[in-house]
Amino acid sequence: MTIYQAIFLGFIQGLTEFLPISSSGHLILVQKILGISVPTLFFDVMLHCGTLLAVFVALRNDVWNLLRRPFQRITALLVLATAVTAGIAFAFKDRIEEAFASGEWLGQAFLITAFALFVSDYLSRRPGQQRNDAEIDVIDAVLIGLLQGIAIAPGISRSGLTLSGALSRRLKRDLAARFSFLLAIPAILGALVLQIRELYKYHSFQSVNPDVSIGFLTGVSPAALVAGTITAAVVGFGAVTLMLNIIRKRSLTVFGIYTALLGLLVLLDQTVFHVVF
Repeated sequence: MTIYQAIFLGFIQGLTEFLPISSSGHLILVQKILGISVPTLFFDVMLHCGTLLAVFVALRNDVWNLLRRPFQRITALLVLATAVTAGIAFAFKDRIEEAFASGEWLGQAFLITAFALFVSDYLSRRPGQQRNDAEIDVIDAVLIGLLQGIAIAPGISRSGLTLSGALSRRLKRDLAARFSFLLAIPAILGALVLQIRELYKYHSFQSVNPDVSIGFLTGVSPAALVAGTITAAVVGFGAVTLMLNIIRKRSLTVFGIYTALLGLLVLLDQTVFHVVF
């Protein structure tokens, strides 16, 4: 992998991790279009570290508040939502990995994201008072955690579905954004833990089988690794900041239109043209 490819993948990861358009779906699509080989496991870990740093910095005030006062209501709701997500992830882990490998359902997944964004935008504009931080409840947390679990599938946006769930429950737009992005922290941390576990398994395998190349570092130079990680962090910070401003002031319809068109194009290619798939 060249430095330019690493920077490009870091840019895609950082941008799409927090925009409601699916980072996993875009990485699969970009790799297939440009013929970039699947990033090594360690490179993937470092990209996630970059986006994790980005959300920590962008939401530093909220994170500090949770650290100073860990036993507060919002913390319990974040834990509950995360537990729901984790249950779904462990139950469907194998099927999800198969979907990542093939990209077979990528077009349909993009369309699911678009549908969720359109519906949530409509429901959020219903007459009635929006709910604030003191009014978010267990039902909200379970619903948002469930949607985040569904969004583990590639092409379905994590931020898109969690924002859609929050807005459809009439949470204030600022609260919906903050809850969604705070929920990304344990989600990304969970992905990191699983990836680091895989790294340890591969390293142990190589230790007893020195003639067998697993290759979790093969093809990625230290310079490319650093470049991709920094790019993911910087672009991710910009994406979080941008989304916080968009959600507070504007509709998510433009992202729904984009993912709908992208989903249709992918489906056309998969069924008719076969240029990429």
